[in-house]
Amino acid sequence: MELALLAQKLKQSLGIVHKQDIQTVARFLATENAPSDILLGDDCAAIPDGDGYLLLATEGMMPDFVSSDPWFAGWSAVMVNVSDIYAMGGRPIAVVDTLWSQDAAISQSLLAGMSAAARAYGVPIVGGHTNGRSEYNALSVAILGRAQQLISSFTAQPGDRLVMAIDLRGKSHPKYPFWNAATETAPIRLCADLELLPKLAENGLCAAGKDISMGGIIGTTLMLLETSKCGAVLDLDAIPRPPEISVDRWLVSFPSYGFLLSVHPEHVPTVQQMFRDRQIVCEDIGEVSNSPQLMLKFHQESTVFWDFEREHLTGFR
Repeated sequence: MELALLAQKLKQSLGIVHKQDIQTVARFLATENAPSDILLGDDCAAIPDGDGYLLLATEGMMPDFVSSDPWFAGWSAVMVNVSDIYAMGGRPIAVVDTLWSQDAAISQSLLAGMSAAARAYGVPIVGGHTNGRSEYNALSVAILGRAQQLISSFTAQPGDRLVMAIDLRGKSHPKYPFWNAATETAPIRLCADLELLPKLAENGLCAAGKDISMGGIIGTTLMLLETSKCGAVLDLDAIPRPPEISVDRWLVSFPSYGFLLSVHPEHVPTVQQMFRDRQIVCEDIGEVSNSPQLMLKFHQESTVFWDFEREHLTGFR
């Protein structure tokens, strides 16, 4: 696929378009009196607390996902929140859920999925809100965690290397752009793999990054650059990818275990080895720059994919 066509498909992808919807919230929050020491637009709100931070986040599931695959939607709601906490160098404490359903069968499937994920990731469900007589099916989950040292979306620096860590020991979801390396994995391995993130933060090896979320590696890179007020050159050929998945689908896929880290060059070998010791793929895929643009390189071609001086993504900048 030519780079121009690939870039066009990526810009029109649902994950990127949905990220732009966040601009409405960003404009609203800009008018509120938010505490100046809590930055808006990260994977979690990092609230200073004693010698560390409380981390607070929430995620909502797509309605068609909840209706068509309720067990996996329940699992995913817990999983994505846990990932947000670890992405910021933290460890989860507990989750609560808000559930609407048209009948008890949907509720039971959602709760079964959430319960399975809560056990796998070692985080308790401690309350929430339930409506079993709704006209629609919907689910959101919120999470509380704690961090001693942060990995933040606001601290990428020009000259940093962009490093992608991803567990490729999984399979693609048959309907959604999701790479599942979690539901059939032993809980002890899931938790140990995630523990690498707070270890990186606490050992001073990484202070900037995000988990790879909806929008895939492309959307996640844009969000990291937007909040850090930087640009980057991203080498699409260097991005690790399962051979059975096309490059355009993979670049906007959401992996169950995937992180984009902005790492000082001298720390890259150590960071890579920590992930590789646990059989997690970890590759250098680009460089952060002073330019306000995201440049894509692919098969000897290059193009400006996004110019932050001309357009916003989430609006948090």
